[in-house]
Amino acid sequence: MGGALPWGGLPYSRGGNPKPMVSFRRIAFLLALCLPALPAVQAQSSSSSSNPATPTQDQAQQQPAAAQNQPQVSVQARIRARREQRRVAAIHETYDHLYEGYIGGGYLRFTPGASLQRVTEYAWNGGLTRYFDERLGVTLDGRGYYGTPFVGLNAATNSAITKPAISEYSVMAGPTYRFYLQPRYSISGRVMAGYARGNFSGDTNGFGGVALGLYPDASTYAASASILGEYNLTPTIGLRLAPEYVATGFGSTTQNSLGFTAGIVYRFGKQ
Repeated sequence: MGGALPWGGLPYSRGGNPKPMVSFRRIAFLLALCLPALPAVQAQSSSSSSNPATPTQDQAQQQPAAAQNQPQVSVQARIRARREQRRVAAIHETYDHLYEGYIGGGYLRFTPGASLQRVTEYAWNGGLTRYFDERLGVTLDGRGYYGTPFVGLNAATNSAITKPAISEYSVMAGPTYRFYLQPRYSISGRVMAGYARGNFSGDTNGFGGVALGLYPDASTYAASASILGEYNLTPTIGLRLAPEYVATGFGSTTQNSLGFTAGIVYRFGKQ
């Protein structure tokens, strides 16, 4: 059945040849070579899994820069917030008044008669505004205009009067609205309408204004629209300049006049 064991004790096959065990020896030899390298591979894999990736040089530089910028941004935001709070408080202190009184003068280019050239008139002006909040109010305004129009020589009256004195007076009322507010200045819009009285014959030596080409003395309507610019010296005192359009209805016609008023403003009373 079997013979001696020349292959290291391996039995013979039935044909008298040993069993093929060479391949097993090769596998064992390879395993013997690989076993010493396994601990190093395991250590490297465990180290790579437990430790995070090392940041690059750019990332290492960006992280401190971001940490430094964060406090600066927050400080600047706090500074801006405090400035805005101070600005809002100053606006409230300046414009949170119940009343605003003003007085000053004015200038107007007025047509004194249908066939006469425009005359420069100078005015006094005063009024009072009652505010319902920091922006909206109602204004009562009074003013008087004075001028000396050139009427030329008049042969019909044989008069040497060439520049008689004339005057107009008006009382108007209407809304005022502040549409731009800053602690030091403001810009407002105002429209008014009311009553006007014209005196054109007082300096004509009895000839009458009509004989000299002036409008007859009369009462009529008056209306105005203006932009008010104010510069504040203190929260209660300011200076005002107001370009203005004025319409009147003397002589059954409409006089479209342009001019301005200017003066000092005083605020008082708390809302």
